[in-house]
Amino acid sequence: MTNSMAFLLFTSLEYMLQKLCIEEAKVPELCVSLYKFYGTTLAGLRAIGYQFDCDDFHSYVHGRLPYMMLKPDPVLRNLLLSLPIRKVIFTNADKTHAARVLSRLGLEDCFERIISFETLNSTDKGTVLVDQDASESERPTELFDIDDYCSRPNADLELPRTPVVCKPFEEAFEQVFKIANINPRKTVGTSHRAEGVDYALESIHNIKEALPELWEVAGENSESISYSGKVSIETSVIA
Repeated sequence: MTNSMAFLLFTSLEYMLQKLCIEEAKVPELCVSLYKFYGTTLAGLRAIGYQFDCDDFHSYVHGRLPYMMLKPDPVLRNLLLSLPIRKVIFTNADKTHAARVLSRLGLEDCFERIISFETLNSTDKGTVLVDQDASESERPTELFDIDDYCSRPNADLELPRTPVVCKPFEEAFEQVFKIANINPRKTVGTSHRAEGVDYALESIHNIKEALPELWEVAGENSESISYSGKVSIETSVIA
């Protein structure tokens, strides 16, 4: 697990404890299960029945991350600026988190746009279903028991769908392809299906050595693009 993932997991655990009042002993395993089945803790919590303000979740979880650990990366910046194709960020995080990370890395002007959580999801101001001061009898009872689901894999139980649109679900990618006007069939790669992953890089700095075709195929098919201003953050809501 990377340091960034460890920090996100820790702050998500804190949110579940402090804001949703989930029993402390259940939080770690629940957090892992939600991430496993739904891609993000937020999407999983919404799926199993918790209602809360997504902006509040992002503010709490990301607001406790050690952004000061991120330093400018001039090598990555030069690589991105030399890459003569469109570059778009697709993140499950909110636009504020994405902008802060890019700023700390010195990459604000390296991307055409950011497609964030707000782009794909309406940021409704829902009421937190479990109040921090709620008594045991006041806490919600109609929550999907994901622990029961995990313990009975052959039982006639179906995971509830999440109302959140996010990676790794196909629906999210389909919307992003439309928003960014990307044809997923025109990607660099091989026609042979590989098991596991296509490429594994020790560092993002090795991307040119691993994928030189990204620089080579641009010629006639792509215009050389340079971005002079700060990155624009896409915030429109797609129904």
